[in-house]
Amino acid sequence: MKVGVTGLCTPREWSFAETLDRIKSFGYDAFEPIITDEGEITINTPEAELRALAALAAEKGITLTSTCPAIGSFRMNVLSDDEAVRAESVEMTRKLLKTSAGLGCDAMLHTLCFPLPPDLYYDVAFAQGVKSLKELAPYCKEVGCRIAVEYVWNKFLNGPLEMRDFIDAVGSDQVGFYFDPGNMRVHSYSHHWVRILGKRIFKVHMKDFKHENWATTTFPGLLEGDVDFDAVMRELRAIGFDGALVSEVDPGAQPFEKTAALIRQIAGI
Repeated sequence: MKVGVTGLCTPREWSFAETLDRIKSFGYDAFEPIITDEGEITINTPEAELRALAALAAEKGITLTSTCPAIGSFRMNVLSDDEAVRAESVEMTRKLLKTSAGLGCDAMLHTLCFPLPPDLYYDVAFAQGVKSLKELAPYCKEVGCRIAVEYVWNKFLNGPLEMRDFIDAVGSDQVGFYFDPGNMRVHSYSHHWVRILGKRIFKVHMKDFKHENWATTTFPGLLEGDVDFDAVMRELRAIGFDGALVSEVDPGAQPFEKTAALIRQIAGI
């Protein structure tokens, strides 16, 4: 297993090259780039430039494990019952997948929609989401980058059985799950999701969660919250997961170096 960090946690003012140098000095050997509206990695970045960034990462000994879209100018909703909105979101996903593939990443995080609108009923959203991902699966295979759906407090697919059934309804090895143990700990046990989703898990974020009371919840540093990481790792090993463990811990909650060391401690690497 490699120890990674997502670009959601690194300062935006750092260049891609500086980010690689800094995270390596902190103890990471994998990185999840974010795709933004402007900067070095966007949906409009030429493929040659993306390949050059991937080569730079390889030269520095950093694996680009996956990508995370962070497009502020576009409101993604592949669950929409408005066909124009759904089609536009599917097309944006294709562009994001192409960018991700250009970086050599084999998976891209996808949140489907955030949040589920109150006038979009759950059963309709489920059906529309399956329809959208079925349309996207062939393109994923074509470019060599899969979709990893993450649960993100968006009022949709709130339990492991729902997430499993949703992925199975798509019925493609190009669509799976992005497991983040901190996200579902608010209402369920993170390790349950691993056993139930099993081989559908493509990627893993590392994040903790602390539920002090109904008015106070936080994402603290690793091993400072309620996630049972021993159980999580036991279940990940049981399904044969050996991919990168990618930190999504805010450096304000725990320094980069400490988080990297704790991931190694948790994983026994």
